[in-house]
Amino acid sequence: MTADHGRTQTGAAGAAGAAGAATGVARSADGTEIAYELSGSGPAVILVASALADRSDTEKLAVLLADHFTVINYDRRGRGASGDADAYAVDREIEDIAALVDHVGGSASLFGSSSGAVLALRAAAAGVKVDRLALYEPPFVIAEGDAGPPLDLAEQVGALLEQGRDADAVKYFMTKVQGMPGIAVFFMKLMPKIWKNLVGLARTLPYDIAVMGDTQRGRPLDAGEWEGVDVPTRVLTGGKSPAAFQRAAGALAGILPKADHRTLPGLNHGAVVMAPKKVAPEVIQFLKG
Repeated sequence: MTADHGRTQTGAAGAAGAAGAATGVARSADGTEIAYELSGSGPAVILVASALADRSDTEKLAVLLADHFTVINYDRRGRGASGDADAYAVDREIEDIAALVDHVGGSASLFGSSSGAVLALRAAAAGVKVDRLALYEPPFVIAEGDAGPPLDLAEQVGALLEQGRDADAVKYFMTKVQGMPGIAVFFMKLMPKIWKNLVGLARTLPYDIAVMGDTQRGRPLDAGEWEGVDVPTRVLTGGKSPAAFQRAAGALAGILPKADHRTLPGLNHGAVVMAPKKVAPEVIQFLKG
């Protein structure tokens, strides 16, 4: 699947994008074009989106961060204006981040939410030149009693997509993974623009499932899997989120050599989209060092 690149221009300063941002594309190692919006000035920070999300989900956060940083808000491959390849591998997404880092001067901090936080972690562990990591609720499931996705999640989602049932794949993911009540999905379908965008992202669900790997099986994190992450890292959680997120964040902070965990009162898993003004100050303070 290849996305339309008609809205982008090559180079760090393309046409004007949302909120005065400049749009452009970076070419990944496999030749895939990765579309982004660039705004602000100062140290670079790259925003890594979660499942069923493109750069529009982090647009408001990007505006808030742009007062302090050069912000690269990009579409992960297969989403929005970015391209894709015939076959997927998590390593390709890591190379996408590396290409963006090179594109903005050779080093950058990363902010990721949910599975995007895990992708940011994997990029740092793989040796991408990362200055700092700010992570919002990486959805690890580390305790046996904590609710996690079905063990056959990849097979179930893959089968629905193979049958062309993209909308059903989105519903399955929302109810079985995100824990959304079926009635809430029903009402989302009554918002055609939002639902159409979600269904349009359905084909990237296997990407996020692959990014998470076997980290949602109710087992302790494997410290060896993350031993390459040696940069300052802050793991953020919302005070209204399930306790499983707090346990996972604490466990991750415990195995990384330069990490800590902070809880933001009154927020839940959707805070990056729904309450960016409450997330941004903590991210700004940490990334400024």
